Amino acid sequence: MLHTIAPSAPARPNWLRAPAPVGRNYQDLKKLITDLKLHTVCESAACPNVGECWNRRTATFMILGNVCTRRCGFCAVQKGAPLTVDYDEPRRVAEAVAAMGLNYAVVTSVNRDDRKDGGAELFALTIAAIHERVPGCKVEVLVPDFQGSLPAMKIVMDARPDVLNHNTETVPRLYRQVRLGARYERSLDMLAWAKELSPATPVKSGLMLGIGELQEEVLQVMQDLHDHKVDILTLGQYLRPSPKHLPIVRYVPPAEFDELKRAGQQMGFAHVEAGPLVRSSYHADDSHAAASSC
Repeated sequence: MLHTIAPSAPARPNWLRAPAPVGRNYQDLKKLITDLKLHTVCESAACPNVGECWNRRTATFMILGNVCTRRCGFCAVQKGAPLTVDYDEPRRVAEAVAAMGLNYAVVTSVNRDDRKDGGAELFALTIAAIHERVPGCKVEVLVPDFQGSLPAMKIVMDARPDVLNHNTETVPRLYRQVRLGARYERSLDMLAWAKELSPATPVKSGLMLGIGELQEEVLQVMQDLHDHKVDILTLGQYLRPSPKHLPIVRYVPPAEFDELKRAGQQMGFAHVEAGPLVRSSYHADDSHAAASSC
C-alpha cells in the first residue's frame, strides 16, 4: 500500500541508481544537440536515464523552447515567459534524427499556453520534417493537454505520429499540488479524442509514483486510462529535482512496480512499462513494438 505521509525525507535506496552520463556516444550526442541549438527533455528535466539513453543513441527532443508557461510541482524545466517560436526548429530536429541514424524518435515540448493551439502546429511540422528527412523513422510525440483544444489535437493527429503520448502524471486528488493548471478529466478526454481521430495509432500515458498517492487511486487511474482507450502505460518513481520541488513521500520498491505491471496487463493494456527508473520515453521503441504486435 502506498502511503500519504512521511515523517522525514526517505533515504534513497541502493536499487535506485542510474548509470552516470559518460561515454563516447553520450559526448557525441551532447555536441550534436548543442551545435544544432536544440533542447532535450533528457537534460532540461534532469532525467536520471540520460546516460543510458544517450549511449544507446536515443533522446527525447523538446521543441518550442525550454521555458514552460506552467509551474508544475514536480518538473525541473525552467518556468517563465515563453520563448519566440522558432519555425526552423523542426528542420534541425529532423537533421539531428538523421545524424543519429534513428529509426524511432520521440518529440515533446514545454506547455505553451500563450498560443491558441498550445504548440500543436510545431508538433505537426516536426513530425512532417522527420518523416521527410528520414523516411521510415517512427515518431512518438509526448504532447501537453493543449488546454483541452480538440482542434489542436486534430492538428497533431493529422500529421500521423506513430504514437500519441500524453501523461496524466498522478492521481486526481493530487492534481492541484502536482499539475498546476491541468485537469484530470481534461487529460482523459484528450487521450480518448486522439484515439477517436486515429484508432490505429497507439495512445500512451504514464504516472509518477511516490508523491502521496494511494494504491487504490493508482489502480483507479489505470482503469480510467484503459477505459479511455489508452494502449501503452508507463509507471515510474518520482525523483525530486531540487529542494524547491515536491518532496518524495516514498520510494516504491521494484516488487510493487511488478505488481502494478501485472495489474495493468490484466486490465488489458497492450504494453506496460513499470519500474523505479521508467519514464514516459524510456525504451519507447520497445513499447511501440510490443503494442503494435498485439
